[in-house]
Amino acid sequence: MASNRRTFLKVGALAALTLAAGGGIYRYTHPPGSPQRFVLDGEAKAALDAIIPAMLEGALPADAGARAAAVSATTGRVHQAILGLPLNTQKEVQDLFGLLALAPARRVLTGVSGGWSHATDAQVGAFLQEWRFHRLAMLQTAYHALHDLIIGSWYADPSSWAAIGYPGPLKELA
Repeated sequence: MASNRRTFLKVGALAALTLAAGGGIYRYTHPPGSPQRFVLDGEAKAALDAIIPAMLEGALPADAGARAAAVSATTGRVHQAILGLPLNTQKEVQDLFGLLALAPARRVLTGVSGGWSHATDAQVGAFLQEWRFHRLAMLQTAYHALHDLIIGSWYADPSSWAAIGYPGPLKELA
C-alpha cells in the first residue's frame, strides 16, 4: 500500500510541475495585452440606463420625455467620466459592466432575470441596496463605483444645480 501512495504522490507532484511549466510557457508566449478604452454598448448600456433612475430616484424630472432625456444625458456623461479614468480602471469598470450584462451573472448577482430593459426601478433599487451593504467588499466597491460615477455625472450638469439650491461657482473664481 505504501508504494501506491508513494506513486500517487510522485505522479501528483510531476503533474503539478507540468502544469506550472505549461502556465509559464503560455504566459511567456501570450503576454497580457494592453488595456483597451472603455466601450459602453448593448446590454451594458441598458444596465446603466436602468441603474441611473434607481440611483437618482427623486432627482429626475417627473415628465416621461424629460426623464428619458435626463437619463440619456447622464448616461453620456457617465461614459465620458469613465473615459477620463486611467486605462486599468477603465478595464475594471468594463469588467463590472460585463458581469452586469451577462445573463447568468446578472441573475445571480442582481436578481434581475428578464434583462435590464425589463427591470423595474424597485428591482434595481433592491439590488443596489443589497450591494451597498453586502458582506463582500467587492460588491460594496462596485456599488460605490456606480454611485460615484452616476451622482458625479448628474451633478456635473449645471441644470441639476437648482434642485439642490446650488447657485454655481462664484463668479470671482471663474
